[in-house]
Amino acid sequence: MSQVVIAPDKFKGSLSAPEVAAHVAAGLRRARPGLDVREVPVADGGDGTLDAALAAGFTRVPVRASGPTGEAVDTAYARRGGTAVVELADVSGLSRLPGRRLAPLAATSFGTGEVIRAALDDGCRTIVLGLGGSACTDGGAGMARALGVRLLDPDGADLSPGGAALTRLATADVSGLHPAVAEADIVVASDVDNPLLGEHGAAAVYGPQKGADTEQVALLDAALARWAEVLQRDTNVDPATATRPGAGAAGGVGFAALALLGAVLRPGIEYLLDLVGFHRQLAGASLVVTGEGSLDEQTLRGKAPAGVAAAAHAAGVPVVAVAGRCLLASETLTASGFAAAYALTDIESDPRRCVAEAGPLLERLATDRLAAIIDTDTHLEETR
Repeated sequence: MSQVVIAPDKFKGSLSAPEVAAHVAAGLRRARPGLDVREVPVADGGDGTLDAALAAGFTRVPVRASGPTGEAVDTAYARRGGTAVVELADVSGLSRLPGRRLAPLAATSFGTGEVIRAALDDGCRTIVLGLGGSACTDGGAGMARALGVRLLDPDGADLSPGGAALTRLATADVSGLHPAVAEADIVVASDVDNPLLGEHGAAAVYGPQKGADTEQVALLDAALARWAEVLQRDTNVDPATATRPGAGAAGGVGFAALALLGAVLRPGIEYLLDLVGFHRQLAGASLVVTGEGSLDEQTLRGKAPAGVAAAAHAAGVPVVAVAGRCLLASETLTASGFAAAYALTDIESDPRRCVAEAGPLLERLATDRLAAIIDTDTHLEETR
């Protein structure tokens, strides 16, 4: 009997990664009763990271924190032993903006710092910080403030929240930084390799996605430069920190994590695969099913399905993908380690139905298309 590992990311706007895995598993089990199907939903550090950790056996610890524009939100971190997984997107992300109204200059990462603080207060000493999907471009200044750093303007008053306010930053006082930070191992999981500043930096590349126009992008980039300058002066941060790949992650939260928290950056999907035990599940597997809402060029740049495919390929296990839509040519898929890809648009031409009815359509796809490739060991060998 074949063993199939189902390790998808979310279908954004339709299904979480655990829901995708459950629907694919249901379709396969319906078609092949008794099939050994193992569900291992994954993420790359962005939204869905918390769900992936919980599906892997972590415990949800509720936290009430500040959203990106200050409103209280109910979020959580995931805990196993002394390890906490914190997902920035679930507290400081675009989805947490009231009415989805963008606030490029004022949005803050303060709530992310509150969740980290809660985990530290609870005794966690390994913090995995998943970065992605942020609403803010504040360089992690809000996160730093929530952890005890004081940021003062020229009059000695506390700085207002948000990235734009950093243009008035005069002093960074880190004497009140949470003492447990020095004892903790902090890992930043992100698929972003941008530096903090410049044409490839946090403001220029991601600011427009958060609502910043051309003038606001320039303002935010100057504000982040001021933030880096003051930290280097007041805390002896290595000037090279701002140029490190990943410093620009989540509107510059990556920079603050490196500069103030002593964080280590890891490619998001690689670290999350280790965290959820994906490699253990590969033992004895004859097929891996991965996927996400849209398989496209972005998928191949460190997104979860590409990471799953690389890990499975290294273990000699064939990989197929499921998606809402697939924009990659067959030769590109093959070169990237995918034996095949199956999209909802293959069986439903209406994109709106693909979004609204993604679950049932995924089950149909699994029953009608995926089940066929596990009928014989010979066919599986042909997909390797």
